[in-house]
Amino acid sequence: MLISDTHAWKALAAHAQEIAGTHLRDLLADEARCAGMRWEVDGVLLDASRQNATRRTIDLLVDLARDAGLTRRIKAMANGEKINGTENRAVLHMALRAPRRKSILVDGHDVVPDVHAVLDRIKAFSKDVRGGAWKGATGKKLTSVVSIGIGGSYLGPEFAYEAMRTDPDCAKAAKRRTLRFLANVDPIDVTRALADLDPERTLVVVVSKTFTTAETMLNARTVRKWIVDALGEAAVAKHMVAVSTNLEAVKAFGIDPANAFGFWDWVGGRYSVCSAVGVLPLALQFGWKPVERFLAGAHAMDEHFFSTPLERNLPVLLGLFGIWNASFLGHSARALLPYCQALHKFAPHIQQVDMESNGKRVAMDGSELVHACGEIDFGEPGTNGQHSFYQLLHQGRVVPADFIGFTASQQPAKVAGEAVSNHDELMSNFFAQPDALACGKTAEDVRAEGVPDALAPHKVFPGNRPSHVLLLDRCTPYAVGQLLALYEHRTAVQGFIWGVNSFDQWGVELGKVLAKQVRSQLAQGPQAKISGFNPSTTALLKRYRAG
Repeated sequence: MLISDTHAWKALAAHAQEIAGTHLRDLLADEARCAGMRWEVDGVLLDASRQNATRRTIDLLVDLARDAGLTRRIKAMANGEKINGTENRAVLHMALRAPRRKSILVDGHDVVPDVHAVLDRIKAFSKDVRGGAWKGATGKKLTSVVSIGIGGSYLGPEFAYEAMRTDPDCAKAAKRRTLRFLANVDPIDVTRALADLDPERTLVVVVSKTFTTAETMLNARTVRKWIVDALGEAAVAKHMVAVSTNLEAVKAFGIDPANAFGFWDWVGGRYSVCSAVGVLPLALQFGWKPVERFLAGAHAMDEHFFSTPLERNLPVLLGLFGIWNASFLGHSARALLPYCQALHKFAPHIQQVDMESNGKRVAMDGSELVHACGEIDFGEPGTNGQHSFYQLLHQGRVVPADFIGFTASQQPAKVAGEAVSNHDELMSNFFAQPDALACGKTAEDVRAEGVPDALAPHKVFPGNRPSHVLLLDRCTPYAVGQLLALYEHRTAVQGFIWGVNSFDQWGVELGKVLAKQVRSQLAQGPQAKISGFNPSTTALLKRYRAG
């Protein structure tokens, strides 16, 4: 049975009609309601008072979660059951940040010791590289790292790196070191990633579980040539390492299998930040202590998720409100708005986590969904976004938003004579925008300001636009880990309730297959007859070959 056939779903659909007659400016005037829609856990404050919702809404959403068996599904994930039914795999990215004392079983095997065996190797290797015990082929210290990967092998690690690099402790630990990411197969990306780097001082990390990902391996071969041209074939073993499980392919590439760091099939690409995929480049850049705090923050949110009742569980609440907005109120998009420049790669990462996970058309049993599922995610740090797309948020389409802010900056600054600090100026906007979206500005308000009648309609803000406010203390490695796990689990919650498999991604396959056909055609040379394509693509390929 689809979740949309349940009594709880139908009750919410009826309740949505009732909520349609309310406005957030009135709901926000209810102090008791607002107090009942705030929750704080381990320094993470969630304020949902600007959702088009009441306590009754939350009760109905929790009823929906119970009808969907959410608690049972969460436990199944935590217990290592193979909840990824289409690929017959467990889903255990939480094990990647579990402490040594934990025990998590997959097919009767405790995977936590395996995780820590890899973490210990990364800790030792990164210490050797950073300290100079591991040197390049010419005896020089390796001070630059290029991490080659795409999708989950790139977006998550880059998000974490960018979020941590201006933290004072991380910045100090990374002094005179460089970390760059190479993802796009576009040769422009290669040029930019290698610009100003010295091959003698560069270590390359090739991230590909199978060591067959087309874009990653072409980029890896391109960078390998850059190293070989400068230092000779033998230098590959000293300047390139791998994150992969295909040791034969690693060896054939010229990388010593002893310098390959593995992960497991119960780690999905977009959930792999806390594996060697993310931990290795982060540890090479920042050392082990910040990485340890990052993992600890993610684990703390895991513990909260797995142990807290639904009605006080932050990832569950975020997921339920997302379902409320997407499936019942008809809002198909979500804006991710961190008021912290360090989180400028947060939205791109969560785009993949959420849209690749829940962008589905069928339920787990293969039946076609009849309810709205998934969200279109986009975002930009404040205040940049305010000067880009907030016009649409305020006076165009209704797009629920997540505002994320911190009580203190990673890099505090205050100019003498200014009324407030730079961070206070930023946060003034952070607190103002959710209220502006919620309350708006009426025609009466506009006319009271003396605005001419002809201009007045242009200055009316309808308001009643929902948002969450997330407030944390400071963007530390620990907080970055918390945010990562919070949004990972939010995605899982929605998938569990919608009844889809949030852990496969068959939708990315068709384009790859067709690209192989195009690649085969192009490999035949410019004079070969173009065949096997529709007339439109044939014409485009002819124009492409003509230059």
